[in-house]
Amino acid sequence: MPETLRLFLDRLDTPIGTMLIVTDGEGNLRALDWSDYETRMRALLRRHYGEHGFSLEAATAPPRVTRALQQYFAGKLTAIDALPVKTAGTPFQREVWDALRKIPCGTTTSYAELAAQIGRPAAVRAVGSANGSNPIGLVVPCHRVIGSNGALTGYGGGIHRKSWLLRHESGARVTNRLR
Repeated sequence: MPETLRLFLDRLDTPIGTMLIVTDGEGNLRALDWSDYETRMRALLRRHYGEHGFSLEAATAPPRVTRALQQYFAGKLTAIDALPVKTAGTPFQREVWDALRKIPCGTTTSYAELAAQIGRPAAVRAVGSANGSNPIGLVVPCHRVIGSNGALTGYGGGIHRKSWLLRHESGARVTNRLR
């Protein structure tokens, strides 16, 4: 029987709510979400690792993770760029999540543009689904993906947070690479 993956849960107060930080024993981020969406986060973990494939226990996140997140919210936006992440998910999902990390801070892209970027221009809906299954929001910046018409489409942490994050990253103005 495979070994159960030990994961550790910490909480961090931010300007837009309490953030849940899930790391593994090596300090990799496995999930990042908001406390008011903890049920969804746990469901994503079960989907990725199986019902009994992981344990989740309260623990302090590695200092470099907490420090980087605090610096991000304090205005040093690149502080989270080098944080190590490790996810399950399908190869396609991981390809989308890797592409998300390449969206420059302060800019946005559309689902269609992201699909084209990974060489699958017809996979717009699949890209949207993978974006919605991203367990490491913020660090894997799914909030930087918007509708083709420029609308702020769904964000797992709520549109109010998506809007705040985009304003924070762009110095209170949201730029769109599409225009």
